[in-house]
Amino acid sequence: MQPEPLTHPELTITHGFFTRKGGISCGLHASLNCGFGSDDDPGTIDQNRRRVAKFLTVSPDDLVTVHQIHSTDVVVVENIWPKTCPPQGDAMVTSRTGIALGILTADCIPVLLADTTHGVIGAAHAGWKGALGGILEATVEAMEVQGARRKNITAVVGPCIAQASYEVGPEFRAVFVGQDPDHAVYFRPSTLDRHYQFDLAGFAMHRLKRLALRRCSDLARDTYAEAELFYSYRRSCHRHEGDYGRQISAIAITP
Repeated sequence: MQPEPLTHPELTITHGFFTRKGGISCGLHASLNCGFGSDDDPGTIDQNRRRVAKFLTVSPDDLVTVHQIHSTDVVVVENIWPKTCPPQGDAMVTSRTGIALGILTADCIPVLLADTTHGVIGAAHAGWKGALGGILEATVEAMEVQGARRKNITAVVGPCIAQASYEVGPEFRAVFVGQDPDHAVYFRPSTLDRHYQFDLAGFAMHRLKRLALRRCSDLARDTYAEAELFYSYRRSCHRHEGDYGRQISAIAITP
C-alpha cells in the first residue's frame, strides 16, 4: 500500500495531508509514522518519509521538517539541513523549487499555505499555544518577506482534534478569554461541570480570515475520532498507550 494523502482543490500546488496509511511501521505506530520523536524504529521512519517524498516528487533529503516547540518562530528554508539536527521552530517558508516543507502532528493543526502567483509556500504547526501566540500571522509575514502577497495566499487547515473531542478545563478557557473576551465563542459547555469543548480549527480559521488572504479552508477532519486514519496524542493518553505516531502534512514547489 502506498500513501494516499488528503488534498484540497484550492491548493493548486504539490501538497498532501498524509494519513497514517501507506507506510511500514507496525503496532501503535502503524503505518506511515513520520515522527522521529516517537519510539518507532528510526530506519522505519526514514523509509516512511521516503514514501512521502516520492509522492511529492522530491528527493528524500529535500523533505524537511523542524523541531517543533509550540513557538511562533518561522524558519526560512534556503538550504536543507541534516535530518538529525533540524532547527527549532513551528513554521517554514520558502521560494525554492524542489524543497518540501513538512509539518508533523498528532492533534495539533497542520496549515499549508501557497502563493502560486509569486512562487512562495509555507507550512505551519498550530497547537493552541502557537495559534494563540500568532504562529499563523508570523508565517504569512515571513511569506511576504519572500515575495508573497496576502491577496494571493491560499491557506488550508488540515486534520486536527475537533471540538467534539477536545475537552478542556476552566483555566484553559481563561487564557483565551483573558487575551480577548470574544474568544469565548470557541468554547461550548461540556457535559462535565465547568469544562468546555474547544474549537481549535475554528479558532485557527478566525486568525487566518482576519489576515485578508485570498482563501482559507478547513478540511474538517478529526484526528481523535478517526483512529483508522490519524494519530492522536490525546487518544493515546485516554487509551493508556505507551506512545503514538505522527502524521505529516507537506507542500512543495515542483517543476
